[in-house]
Amino acid sequence: MPNSLHTLLDDTLAGHRLTEEEAVTLLSTRGRDVWAIAAAADELRERKVGDTVTYVRNQNIHVTNICKNLCGFGRRADDPEAFYDDIDAIREKARTAATRNVTEICLLSGVHPDYTLDSYVDLISCVREEAPGTDIHTASPDEIAWAAKQSGVSTKEAIERLRDAGLGTVQGTAAEILVDDVRRVICPSKCDTTTWVRIIKEAHRIGLRSTATIMYGSSESEADRARHLSVLREIQDETRGFTELVPLSFLHENTALYRNGLAPAGATGREDLLLFAVSRLFLDNFDHIQISWGKVGTKMAELGLLAGGDDLGGTMFCDDVSTDAGGEGADYLDPAEMRRIAEDLGRTLRQRTTTYELV
Repeated sequence: MPNSLHTLLDDTLAGHRLTEEEAVTLLSTRGRDVWAIAAAADELRERKVGDTVTYVRNQNIHVTNICKNLCGFGRRADDPEAFYDDIDAIREKARTAATRNVTEICLLSGVHPDYTLDSYVDLISCVREEAPGTDIHTASPDEIAWAAKQSGVSTKEAIERLRDAGLGTVQGTAAEILVDDVRRVICPSKCDTTTWVRIIKEAHRIGLRSTATIMYGSSESEADRARHLSVLREIQDETRGFTELVPLSFLHENTALYRNGLAPAGATGREDLLLFAVSRLFLDNFDHIQISWGKVGTKMAELGLLAGGDDLGGTMFCDDVSTDAGGEGADYLDPAEMRRIAEDLGRTLRQRTTTYELV
């Protein structure tokens, strides 16, 4: 390992705040130095959160895949694969979730072109009625921006109405890469970086916490990844509203981006490990780094727990977004299998709530 890398890692463990340029250097590393970066991240994880691996008992409920945005999941209304569940169907799914003793229901939906703010209020309200006391985790900044625009209200007013309807925590999704040159290629129909940041801050300021995400492995560079992490760190400095970072490895198989030659075949294993590790080292104001087994598989997820990760995400029961994009086995992970993964590393599995209280 070059002295400069050794010094940088030692300095970071001693409290140095990484710069974007230093993050780019780490994200670009090859060879056995990758393991040194992972080991430093693992040491920092142990100092911050100890040897507990957490998970949330949650249920994903998919409302519709009809969407104004096109991705591996979204469909046009006239597509033969399009689906749309009405309120009665959502109620039934929420009742099923309640019987599974979940603490979180994650409402996932395409941004339906006809949805208004009332549509989202009705969805959240019906889930709250059927599964009282469950954290309703939904409403990405892109959905909030669309609902507010459709209903002619400010995004702040939209968030307040969703909160009053029962929204518990906000999904920090639709972030992809928070660099507009990249967004114009990979998600041109989604809100721009400034709008995403503003809406997340508005949610945090009225007391709603959110996840933070990064979708990496499409057409962005290491510098774009570092810029994205820097945007998240700056927000967290100001609001302290993020519960965790959820790195989402781009699943390429069924996406137009990949078919049209605009993106490679996803991130490599090296890139996965470095993204987990550098996120831990760079995001000094985040306690938790989630390793999404639905995106990288359980074996890479276990390695991610050796590279700065401390959380395995949710049981999910259903994750149509990942399976539609080409992820295999992304629909349910039994806590017994999570325990096997954690204990194989000499660590302890604990159930948590959405906001990381231990159950």
